[in-house]
Amino acid sequence: MGALRVEVVYAVRDAADAVSLALPAGATLRDAVVASGIPSRHPEIDLSRQKFGVLGKSRPLEAKLRDGDRVEIYRPLAMDPKEARRRRAKAPRV
Repeated sequence: MGALRVEVVYAVRDAADAVSLALPAGATLRDAVVASGIPSRHPEIDLSRQKFGVLGKSRPLEAKLRDGDRVEIYRPLAMDPKEARRRRAKAPRV
């Protein structure tokens, strides 16, 4: 088996920090995230608490990667979606 080509992406306020990598076969999400260097550029990323995914689907850090995967590092939600809907429903309509 050859090398895997993957992209690791972390969305920040007005942009995205994205890194393309070549990793050995059998590499995991954790391997890709660490190799990307993104956690060192964004100290708010906590590997023990952050959520991660591949192509929009949540995955654990131990998940094996496939060639062409897009690894996503998710930011915590600013507010619970249910609470946001409640606040919008209570707000006066203009």
